[in-house]
Amino acid sequence: MNSILEQIARTGIVPVIAMNDAAQAPDLARALLAGGIPVAEVTFRTAQAADALRAISNAMPNMLVGAGTVLTREQADTAIEAGARFIVSPGLNPGVVRHCQSRGIPALPGCCTPGEIETALSLGLDTVKFFPAEAAGGLDMVKALAAPYGDISFVPTGGIGPKNLLSYLNFPKVLACGGSWMVKEDLIEAGAVEKKAQKTREAVDAMLGFAPERVGVKNAGRLSALFGGVFKNEGPDTANIISIKANFLDRAVYYLEKRGAAFDPKANIYGADGKLISAVLKGGGFGGFSVNIIQA
Repeated sequence: MNSILEQIARTGIVPVIAMNDAAQAPDLARALLAGGIPVAEVTFRTAQAADALRAISNAMPNMLVGAGTVLTREQADTAIEAGARFIVSPGLNPGVVRHCQSRGIPALPGCCTPGEIETALSLGLDTVKFFPAEAAGGLDMVKALAAPYGDISFVPTGGIGPKNLLSYLNFPKVLACGGSWMVKEDLIEAGAVEKKAQKTREAVDAMLGFAPERVGVKNAGRLSALFGGVFKNEGPDTANIISIKANFLDRAVYYLEKRGAAFDPKANIYGADGKLISAVLKGGGFGGFSVNIIQA
């Protein structure tokens, strides 16, 4: 898999943003990063899209930013020149896909029928956008398409939010989901940076679903900072190994490392399928007890 698609998969959520004022783009990117998401798709449905994309790329070079609603090769060129590192389209245009491939930029065309999937496969793609997700049959349709086309992964977008995000991500062929609920236009227009960061952090924590399995620790504050405020100080009498469940362990490790945590790779435990099922935090800053993150 392409390294950019791998980063999108680790992130799990791709915020889809529409910018009417490019000057606000760097603050929006900072809010996403503050909330924990280092990826964004700037949709080319507004006249300010290219300038917004360029502003984010210049201000936040470590942010993975792409362009959405790209309909032509000319738009793709404009987006790439502005700093787009991936291109997303609502439909499948073989000419646009080939053009992006010729420039070394991954393309995610929209597909929602078997014919479109077969065309995508003929173009050498292994990941497509599923759009419009809910209107095109939702998760049931993704599963139906994945059954005969096992080599394709999906990035569903359209009608996805907090209520159905996990149901999509729990399906193995869903790489990530696109959505705008944490970056709605009213928040962008209001310039509410802290509110956008909070909404982003809430989206990440809801996706990861950290839940204490066994907790007894004096230093609960540091745990809450890492795991989204789900921990309370239970006092020394209940102290034990700290065990915490996560919906997606690989993603949990990725996000926790971005929050400053460090893991001991020698302590990792893998399942028969090679997937990580247990990881242990380094350091004794949690009342002296080991912190074990396990796959829910």
